[in-house]
Amino acid sequence: MLGKMMYRPLTISSLIEHAGRYHGSTTVTSVETSGEVVHSNWGEVERNARKLSAALARLGLETGDRAATIAWNNRRHLEIYFGVAGGGFVCHTINPRLFPEQLIYIINHADDKVLFIDATFVPAVAKLREHLPNLQHVVLMGPRDEAAAEQIEGLLFYDELVAAEDDSCVWPEIDENLPSSLCYTSGTTGHPKGVQYTHRTNVLHSLGGNQPDGKGLAARDTVMAVVPMFHANAWGVPYIAAAVGCKMVLPGPHLDGVSLANLIDSEQVTIALGVPTIWMGLLQGLAETGSNAETLKRTIVGGSALPTVMIPTFRDKYGVELIHAWGMTETSPLGTLNQLLQKHDDLSEAEKGAIREGQGRPPYGVELRIVDDEGTLLPEDGETQGNLQIRGHWIIDTYFKADSTALTDDGWFDTGDVATINADGYMIIRDRSKDIIKSGGEWISTVELEDIAIAHPKIANAAAIAARHPKWDERPIVIAVLAEGEALSEAELLDSYKGKVASWQIPDKVIFVSDLPLGGTGKVLKNKLRDQFGDALLEA
Repeated sequence: MLGKMMYRPLTISSLIEHAGRYHGSTTVTSVETSGEVVHSNWGEVERNARKLSAALARLGLETGDRAATIAWNNRRHLEIYFGVAGGGFVCHTINPRLFPEQLIYIINHADDKVLFIDATFVPAVAKLREHLPNLQHVVLMGPRDEAAAEQIEGLLFYDELVAAEDDSCVWPEIDENLPSSLCYTSGTTGHPKGVQYTHRTNVLHSLGGNQPDGKGLAARDTVMAVVPMFHANAWGVPYIAAAVGCKMVLPGPHLDGVSLANLIDSEQVTIALGVPTIWMGLLQGLAETGSNAETLKRTIVGGSALPTVMIPTFRDKYGVELIHAWGMTETSPLGTLNQLLQKHDDLSEAEKGAIREGQGRPPYGVELRIVDDEGTLLPEDGETQGNLQIRGHWIIDTYFKADSTALTDDGWFDTGDVATINADGYMIIRDRSKDIIKSGGEWISTVELEDIAIAHPKIANAAAIAARHPKWDERPIVIAVLAEGEALSEAELLDSYKGKVASWQIPDKVIFVSDLPLGGTGKVLKNKLRDQFGDALLEA
């Protein structure tokens, strides 16, 4: 034999095993739903996660079965991340901000067997329960609560499930190519689509995404994941934090600027991750509390475009570096991260800031390209715009339960964004090839908003577009044409959205016009509407 290397499967349980063994005493801070701040550590998280995996097997879950969560960022949710996947099951994180019909569809489509919920969501899940025929168990993430038990028949309690298992239980041996987690993403049309990750892709994402030019977490860091754990595996932060054994802070449901400022100071946070609206709120919170956020050194910002004024404000006033990133649920999610190169060292702060405004360059593990509408490769000169496509070790191939691949004929995933790429790989999103609205990091379907407006008997036609917003980046507005001879107020039309979409998806404004601009094929020219009305909310 000429010799060979040892093989060990790339599994999520191996990440938490490492954290428990070599960083067991390192603190994990959790803000509970009640507002109480609880301190645990990686050793306890590993032990509880391992016992949870055994508890799920005892409940009758089989390899590959889905166990869902509707929960905030807290210690039990972290344990579920590792306990479900580590047991050979699939951790399905659900966005609680979705409308009830969407929640019902997603849970049934995923065929979830178990649903873990925080106390906040007991009343909502109680109403949904009769519409979830395949759901076998609902588990409250906490100790026994008789009031909650009265609302949901057969309710189980997380703390009791974990306590019933023996400390000596072991992680099962599983294949690294088994599914580990599931997230749903919504688009402009149709139902939400599921993206199912594997142990291998999540571990590779953790390794590739945490290079020095990536998230760059180290054992000496204290990381605060403000990005929700129901968004694309919280950008991979729980897995990366376990892999390096850093202190982790989970802020719970209270994400206002003052709460975050106080948490940064009390827990000495060095790096935080979240969408731009979070950091806009933090600036206000720092001003209110008088804090200088002395320990905070970096924030990674994604989910929507970063307001450029925030970069010098954080840098000059607080000494905090803002790092722009880009990704999608379909990309696990890291696609690019904006770190500078050695050749940028001699640039002025203004010149560096201009580079920072883009979404950055890909780490090892993914590749980007831009193509025209016919699929022809376009030059990466920083000026030519094209359809952004991506491929790599943690990029989607096929949507969950889909009949065909999501890739192009030559194996790339089309992101739906229009971008430029320069010779160094720095990518800038220039526009969206679709008209979906991105408000505070959340997607809002224009098609759904238009359908509701057009369904009104006094409306002849309508289009929903994204209008620029000082806080949420984008908010929906509706441009509507009244039916002949009809009269309707803005308030009356907006009132028709209630009960049909989640409250945060209701448009901010209605503008009535005599007609909509149409193209040669009869489609509404939304680019013209955006040019005309894109600043309507800013002007208001």
